[in-house]
Amino acid sequence: MQQLGKATITGVGHYVPEKLVTNEYFNELYQKDIDTFLKEKRNIHQRYFMADDQATSDLIVPAAEAALKQANIDKRDIQLIIVATDTPDYVSPSTASVVQHKLGIQNAGIFDINTACSGFVTALDTASKYIQADSQYENILVVGAYGMSKFLDWDDYKIASMFADGAGAAIVSRTEDTDNCILTSTTYGDGQYHDYMGIYAGGTYKKMSHDAIENKEHLLSFAKRIPVETNAIQWPRLTNVLLDRIKKKPEEIDTFFLTQLNIGTINTFLDSLNIPHHKSHNVMNKFGYTGSACIPMAISDAVENKKLKKGDLVFLLGSGGGMSMSALAMRWSYNS
Repeated sequence: MQQLGKATITGVGHYVPEKLVTNEYFNELYQKDIDTFLKEKRNIHQRYFMADDQATSDLIVPAAEAALKQANIDKRDIQLIIVATDTPDYVSPSTASVVQHKLGIQNAGIFDINTACSGFVTALDTASKYIQADSQYENILVVGAYGMSKFLDWDDYKIASMFADGAGAAIVSRTEDTDNCILTSTTYGDGQYHDYMGIYAGGTYKKMSHDAIENKEHLLSFAKRIPVETNAIQWPRLTNVLLDRIKKKPEEIDTFFLTQLNIGTINTFLDSLNIPHHKSHNVMNKFGYTGSACIPMAISDAVENKKLKKGDLVFLLGSGGGMSMSALAMRWSYNS
């Protein structure tokens, strides 16, 4: 079988909308101290919300443009667009089709991925496999995007105060450098949790009816409690699966990019592997919880702040409703 080379990230970018919302806003809105819990237990200090006339695709476009610029490639050289989101512009067609039109990228394939908040890592893995399997794919635009502010139940302060909007993008390109590239990946699912957290009206299970809206089934709902130890159990297991494949030890990992929902879970995970907390690059303090966008936004922020260098061993771990998880190991390919 012909060896087509490996895949690597050649450019990243992120974008948040203009409306800055601090924790103090929620203190005033709910007349209680929301700020202390969010800062101490979640590491969330602020977040950004999209405007009423913005859609998820509007967040993606500037993030994608920044990634294209950093990768120094023309948009005409993109053969495929993959958008990871569970807050699409429409139920159908794909948000990727809207992004293609708004960016003016012609002749590229387009599709969306929905594995909830693990979406970007899943999409990155998918793009890598396209490049390794088919010579027609040289550059792929991969996006994680989140517009959850449009689906919040404002009567539930615990949910409304945590979520945010944003987008992160990466250009995934073919490379002959078999050292500094995407090395390996794995996925995990546990579908028994499919009805624990999500937006449950608007699809074929339940149409968008007056009753569904009256019962707030068109809004984000935590219908049941997912065991709090789920990430703390599965993240170390998935990390060790990847480490075994590449024959490395936990202490050799330079940087983690993890789902940015709970700083306590992140630190517990790192402690379980005897890894210093500073090896996780976290951005929830600046951006709140941005779901499928949080990992690419964190990567872009790390590059912006010159936290990555060529050859760094980087691990990505994404968790999403469903339950869906994706893990990926790579050697970073350029100095930030």
